[in-house]
Amino acid sequence: MTQQQYEECIKACLECMEACNVCFDACLEEDNVKMMADCIRLDRDCADLCGLAVKAMQTNSPAAKQILALCAEICERCGNECKKHDHDHCQKCAEACFKCAEVCRSTAA
Repeated sequence: MTQQQYEECIKACLECMEACNVCFDACLEEDNVKMMADCIRLDRDCADLCGLAVKAMQTNSPAAKQILALCAEICERCGNECKKHDHDHCQKCAEACFKCAEVCRSTAA
C-alpha cells in the first residue's frame, strides 16, 4: 500500500488517539472515577493501538493489516463503552472511535 492510500486511515487514527487521550484525562476529573474505570482503561488501550497503527502504516509494516484489524476491534469496544456515558468527552470519543474502526476495517480489507 502507498502512503496516499493510508492517508485517511492515519488521519482517523490520529483523531481517535487525541479523542481518547482527552477522554482519558477528563474521566479522571469526573466525580465518580470508579464508575469511569472501564472507559479509562479502554481509552488507554485504544490510544496506544491507534498510535501503533499509525506507525505501522507510516513504515509500511508487513503486519499493518493485522494491526488495523485489531485497532478496529479495540476502537469499537472503546466506542461502545464511551457511548454509555453522557459526558461530552465520552460522546465525542465514541464518535471518533466508531469512525476510526470503520476506516481501519476498510483499509485492512
